[in-house]
Amino acid sequence: MEDRVAPPPAGNTPAGSPPPRNAGMPLGRVAGVPVFLTASWFVLAVLITVTYGGVVAARRPELPTGFAYLIGFGLVICLLVSVLLHELGHALTARRYGIGVRGITLEMLGGYTEMDRDSPRPGIEAIVSLVGPAVSFAIGLLAALATAVLPDGTVLHELAFQLAFSNLVVAVFNVLPGLPLDGGRALRAGVWAISKDRHLGDRVAGWTGRLVAVASLLAAVALYLSHILLWLGLIITVLVAWTLWSGASQSIRFGRIGVRLPMVNAGRLARPLVAVLTGTPLAEALRRYGEAPSPPPPAGYPPLPSPPPASQGPPSPPVYPDPAAPFPPQPPVLVVVNSAGQLLGVVNEAAVAAVPQERRAWVAVDTVAAGLDRAKVLPAGLGGMDLVEAVQANPASEYVVTLGEDVVGVLRVADLMRVLEPRGQSR
Repeated sequence: MEDRVAPPPAGNTPAGSPPPRNAGMPLGRVAGVPVFLTASWFVLAVLITVTYGGVVAARRPELPTGFAYLIGFGLVICLLVSVLLHELGHALTARRYGIGVRGITLEMLGGYTEMDRDSPRPGIEAIVSLVGPAVSFAIGLLAALATAVLPDGTVLHELAFQLAFSNLVVAVFNVLPGLPLDGGRALRAGVWAISKDRHLGDRVAGWTGRLVAVASLLAAVALYLSHILLWLGLIITVLVAWTLWSGASQSIRFGRIGVRLPMVNAGRLARPLVAVLTGTPLAEALRRYGEAPSPPPPAGYPPLPSPPPASQGPPSPPVYPDPAAPFPPQPPVLVVVNSAGQLLGVVNEAAVAAVPQERRAWVAVDTVAAGLDRAKVLPAGLGGMDLVEAVQANPASEYVVTLGEDVVGVLRVADLMRVLEPRGQSR
C-alpha cells in the first residue's frame, strides 16, 4: 500500500469549490471533507479478498469457504478505514492551519489528500505531512495490542494481526524521505527551511523519491526470490515503485518549473499581431505579413530569421538558447479583422501550407483562419501558476490575449513551455 498527498496547486482556489483531480465515486463527507473512491480500489479489494480468503480457508478448514472469503473482504474494509483515517489526519491538520482541503481520494495503492494551496511555512508542511504516518502508527499499535489480548488462532486475532502489520508497514514506509511519500514532504520542508527555497526542496526530495522507488523494487524482488514475499506482494510493490518514480519525477519537474513561474505573464509572452481585413486574398495577406517589421532581439541574441517568401507562409519561431532571458521576441501572428478592427480569426500556419501557391491569389485569408473561441481568451495580466492553471483548464495550442476590450496578441503554449522548461535542462 502506498499513500501520497497530491502536490497542491498554488493559487487561491476556495476550499471545496472544484472536486479533486481524477476524483472517483463520491462516498459522502467525513468531518466536512469530501471523500471519493476510485475504480482501482475495487481491483485491490478483489485481489486481497481472494488471496487472504484463500489463506483463511487453508488455515481454518472448519470454516465454510464463503465465510473465509467474507473475512477477507472484512480485512479490505478495515484497510480502507485505516487509509481514510490516515488521510483525515492530513486533511484536518491542514485545515487547522488554514489550508483548504478539496477532498480525499481512496484508490488502489492507498489514497491522497488534495489541498487548495501550498503550506505557507516549512514547519506547517512538515507537521501536515507527518500526521498521516502518526495516525497509521497509532492504529497499528492499537491493533497490535488487540492481537496480544485476543485468543490465539481465532478469526479476530488473525484480523487484528493483519491490521497491525499493514498499518505499521504503511507508517514506516511513508516516512521514507522521498516524494511523493509523506517523509518526502517532510524532507522538502527541511530543505526549504534551510535553503529558503521551496523549489530546491521539490528537486531534492524528488531525487530521493526515485532512489526509494528503485530500492523498494530491488528489495521486493529479493524477498520474492527468497520465498518470503508472495506474488501478490511483488505485484503491489512493483505498482508502488512505479507510482513513486512517476510522482518523484513530477516533483523534480515541478521544482524546475516553479523557479520560473514568476517569469511567465500572458501579456509579455503574447506575440504581436499583423492584422489584415476580412476578404483579403491569402497571397496579399502573406505579402503584408512578410513586410511587417520584426521585433528586435535582445542583446546577445542572434537576429530573427528574415520573413520567408509569400509562398511559404509565416516562419517557424526561432529557439533562443539562453534561458536567462525568458521573453525573447517571437515572430508576429497573422490575424483577420473586420472593418471595425474586431478580431475574427487567427491564421493557421498548417492550413496556409496546404494551399497551393498558384491558388493563394484567389483564396480569401478567412479560409485558413480559425475563429475566435471565447474559452481560449486570457487577460494580459494573468501570470504565474494562475496562467498555467488557466491553460490546463482549457487546453489549446494558442490563446488570444486581451487587455480590457482590446486584443493585444496571441499566446502560444509552445512559447510558454520554452520559458518554463528551457532546452538543456536535465531531467
